[in-house]
Amino acid sequence: MTPEEFFGALEHMPMPMPVTYRLYHDDQGCPLFYSMEGLPGTYIEIDQETFAKNSTRVRVRDGKIVETTWKTTQKLVPQNSGTMCHPDDVTIVVKEHGTYWSKQTYETD
Repeated sequence: MTPEEFFGALEHMPMPMPVTYRLYHDDQGCPLFYSMEGLPGTYIEIDQETFAKNSTRVRVRDGKIVETTWKTTQKLVPQNSGTMCHPDDVTIVVKEHGTYWSKQTYETD
């Protein structure tokens, strides 16, 4: 093959498609999966380093990735609705004359 033939063939080669890294997420910003394919769903474009990390400890807020560093804790607290329990023992569920209890979530750094 001559140089002229080589460069002639090179001119007819298709241009490579740019690589796009995507993080697909739900409506609350929780990650669903990472992909380089154009799939249906809500996503943001990310860089190669973020794609390689493939972290699920992130959230999408205002179109940007936010690392989650908080821990969540739940505890039972008296509420106006929830499960009615005996006034002196939260482990006994009653139908009337009790206190309503419900889970409360606390987030800390």
